[in-house]
Amino acid sequence: MSTRSTSGVVYVHSSPSAVCPHVEWAISGTLGERADLKWAAQPAAPGQLRAECAWDGDAGTGARLVAALRAWPMVRFEVTEDPSPGVDGVRYCFAPVLGLWHARTSANGDIVVSEDQLRALAARSRGGESFAHGVDEILGAAWDDALEPFRRAGDGAPVTWLHRVG
Repeated sequence: MSTRSTSGVVYVHSSPSAVCPHVEWAISGTLGERADLKWAAQPAAPGQLRAECAWDGDAGTGARLVAALRAWPMVRFEVTEDPSPGVDGVRYCFAPVLGLWHARTSANGDIVVSEDQLRALAARSRGGESFAHGVDEILGAAWDDALEPFRRAGDGAPVTWLHRVG
């Protein structure tokens, strides 16, 4: 019997309709159970669809979901993985023009900035880089800016819950 140590959410912010079955297959293959997502129109991208699904799985499942979804570079998505015993949470964001960004997250979902990241930022700032620009990079501001219109368009959308049995 396998125990589930964490959970998370896959937010497919926009996908061409022809790609939606492939997205479902990618999620299903990663989780080992059928993902039957509830697709809805994405007002921020006419002609595209959006869906969400919550998942339970082992630590590292979020990274495996991202690897599977990146096969379709025209799909905008986010994947979260909640913290679990001994493992930080993580948030992944993918936008077609920007590519992939990820960061560790705390129990309340805040981005965690490490000592090494702060030291590197301080060094770059002394070298002329804007401190504010460096903070924006660490926090994924460009991805938030790119994905925010798609997030807002999904407020109130149905969520599919995926739980592996036994």
